[in-house]
Amino acid sequence: MYTIYVGDKPIILTTNVEKETNFKAFLLKSVNIGKVVKILNTTDLNAVHLIHKNPDKLLKHFLKLLPNVVAGGGKVYNANNEVLFIFRNNKWDLPKGKIEGKESIEETAIREVEEETGVKGLKITKALPTTYHIFKRNGKHKIKITYWFEMKTKFDGKLYPQEKEGITKVEWLDDKASQKALNNSYANIKVLV
Repeated sequence: MYTIYVGDKPIILTTNVEKETNFKAFLLKSVNIGKVVKILNTTDLNAVHLIHKNPDKLLKHFLKLLPNVVAGGGKVYNANNEVLFIFRNNKWDLPKGKIEGKESIEETAIREVEEETGVKGLKITKALPTTYHIFKRNGKHKIKITYWFEMKTKFDGKLYPQEKEGITKVEWLDDKASQKALNNSYANIKVLV
C-alpha cells in the first residue's frame, strides 16, 4: 500500500477492494488522474482508493500517470536533539529540493538542506520513508517523489532562510514546538516527524 497526498487528502494505492464509505474507489489501470485530483479538491470525500490486483505494480503504474519530479530532503537533528524546520508559503516544512545534474539523491538532500537553511556539517544517519504528493505548476499536475534522510549536525551557527525560495524562517524546534508546528504543516511531513 502507498499513500500519495493531494493537499492533505490521500490517494491510497491498494490491492484491497472495500465498500466505499467516505472514499471513492477506481481501478488504477483506467483511472483519469485529473478527475481524481478534482474530486479530492472539490468534495468532502476523505480519500480516493486506486486498486490494482498486483501489489508490486501499484506504484509503478501510478507514477506513469503524471510527470515525476524527484527531490531529496532532510529531517535534521542538532546536538540538543532539536529538529530543523523551515517556514515557507505560510506552512512549516522540512528542507528539500529537486535533484540537479548527476548528483546522488543523498547529495541532493544535503545540498538542499544547506542551501535552504545555512546549516553545515550534515551527516546522513539513515533513510526515512519516501513521500509522494501531487502538485500543480504552470497549469499542469505533477507527482513529487521526495527521498528523505535523517541527518545529524553539530552546527550551532546562524540560520539563513533561502528567501529566493520563499523561505521566511528557519528554526530548530524541540519536541513540543515540533508538534505545534505540525498543526500548520503538510500531511506528508506529519508522517516523518
